[in-house]
Amino acid sequence: MANENVIKAIAKVMIAAAWVDGEITNDEINSLKDLLFRLPDMTANDWAELDIYIETPVDADERMRLVESLRRELSTPEEKQLALDALDEIVSTDGEITESERDLVEEIRPFIEHGDGRMLGPLSRLMRGSITRHSSVTANAPNREVYLDDFINNKIYYLVSRRLKLEGERINVPESVLRKLSLAGGLMARIVYVDRQVDEAEFDAMADILEEKWEVTPLEAALIAEVAVSQIGAGMDIYGAARDFFEATNEEQRVKFLDVLFAVAGSDGFVTYEETEEIRLLSKLLKLNHRQFIDAKLKISPDKRSS
Repeated sequence: MANENVIKAIAKVMIAAAWVDGEITNDEINSLKDLLFRLPDMTANDWAELDIYIETPVDADERMRLVESLRRELSTPEEKQLALDALDEIVSTDGEITESERDLVEEIRPFIEHGDGRMLGPLSRLMRGSITRHSSVTANAPNREVYLDDFINNKIYYLVSRRLKLEGERINVPESVLRKLSLAGGLMARIVYVDRQVDEAEFDAMADILEEKWEVTPLEAALIAEVAVSQIGAGMDIYGAARDFFEATNEEQRVKFLDVLFAVAGSDGFVTYEETEEIRLLSKLLKLNHRQFIDAKLKISPDKRSS
């Protein structure tokens, strides 16, 4: 059986291939998992190493880097055949192979089979461009695994900063501040998602607070709120986020943040008992005392306050 590094390298190329049409489907993810079942001891870090590619699209340059990494791992005919079979499976998962998927297979196959597409005679249009750019692309292509720690520990920051870069927007706040705001966004989203839904008033309140209190642009504020809300249902580590937010702030800032949490909770008209208890939990995780929690709660107008 192929070793762990080969399987993971194949999996990354499969994910890159699945993104060729601009989206990755549940069927494609399930096909990928079938391959990963070959690995008996996948760790959380191993899954994160793959999930970072599932999260956002993989472009042509990054795909070529992943193919080159896979090529370096393949040492036996059996491993090469496994890679080819996996590639064919991922592009045909939905029962129909599109033109871009077919071109992609033709682009990748010679690198797997021969180690160098130049060994094959006439080249397709896609192949010709890839071979010409091959050396420079693989040397300079983006490698999102450099940001794996961010992806694991502050996923909202990772996704916000990546989205801003992909959209060509310059980040106008220091990295340390954006990291803190991403954590704040995640904790606010935790509160508004207590009832398993986020309405427009709650979302707008999150974005407004981020923009007003931390002086970020409307785009940055909306993006942090959007990503935070999208991630809260994906099992965000509330304890880790609270710990990191604690380390990034002083006591005065954390006390003021309780006011923020209650304001967001009441943005839909009422602070529920469940939201209050969630804020109570966060106040403990942020190492604030009961008196500080009660003072923040009492700032909410009586008609919005739970008993």
